[in-house]
Amino acid sequence: MSATTPGLVCGHHHLYSALARGMPPPPRTPQDFGEILELIWWRLDAALDLEMIRWSALLGALEALEQGTTAIVDHHESPNAIEGSLSVIADACAEVGVRVVCAYGVTDRHGSAGARQGLEENRRFLSEGGRGLVGIHAAFTCEDATLEAAAGLAADLGVGVHVHVCEGTQDREAPSRLRPLAREDWLLAHCVHLPEDPGLPGTIAHNPRSNLNNSVGYARPVRFANPVVLGSDGIGAAMLDEFRMAYVCQRADDVTASPETAWAWLEGGRALVPETERDEVTWTYDPMDPWHLAFTPGVRPRRVVVDGETVLEDGRPTRVDADEVRAKAAEQARRLHARL
Repeated sequence: MSATTPGLVCGHHHLYSALARGMPPPPRTPQDFGEILELIWWRLDAALDLEMIRWSALLGALEALEQGTTAIVDHHESPNAIEGSLSVIADACAEVGVRVVCAYGVTDRHGSAGARQGLEENRRFLSEGGRGLVGIHAAFTCEDATLEAAAGLAADLGVGVHVHVCEGTQDREAPSRLRPLAREDWLLAHCVHLPEDPGLPGTIAHNPRSNLNNSVGYARPVRFANPVVLGSDGIGAAMLDEFRMAYVCQRADDVTASPETAWAWLEGGRALVPETERDEVTWTYDPMDPWHLAFTPGVRPRRVVVDGETVLEDGRPTRVDADEVRAKAAEQARRLHARL
């Protein structure tokens, strides 16, 4: 038995994290979210070069395709390999046959020069016809002038902003700082500690698995009037698994919750990349509805058609050699880990 649906969308991803698996432990065990950023992710992103970025994007796109995810909304940072990084990611995803919306996360963590380079990479990529949003890491790592410059650049280019908001308690001041700048086309990732009525327009990207992993709390997205979509925050792009996790988290908070709510968040991701409505994913299971899928693990795509082209057949990609991608990505992971 099988059923066909449109493609799935990962509404918030970090493709560069695909090479993190098996990385050496940090100098000491992080005690909170701030230390997780400082001791793990900010060390890792500083070690990236363009070749690592390419193979992490190829691997991430391949794994997305193998899970029926035909579009990724990516948020990237590589402070020592900024220029050209978004094009590397876009080209890698196109090679696999997966759609991607790119953004470089501007930050003042590396000084004003680093912030300017991040802004320029967003400007360059979008001005050259790349599909994307202007990225901001998070308000708590940016000066007001940087936030204003990123918002202004996005408005000038006719795109939204992709930004982490209140993921941890360090970012509690984000609503007041972003409120004068935010627009409906912004993508607000996490929002765990966002007040119930923040006055921030935009779509909220809920990342339940990552939030649990980082022990930042439950965002309880039902409390917001904003549209909600599901993301992975870099832990793959298996969006059916993310849907199940979103439902379990909601159910733990409210025993009356229905999987239809988390399913609406999953399907809502297609509003970010409307072409995915025309993509076709043929699954190993029927019916593809929330009450079945919330309790049925192991459902996978047999065939995926993107923009009229079959890019996955019998569970195997047609454009790239999956074994080669995994082998080359493993080589780059070893290079990355050696730097750490």
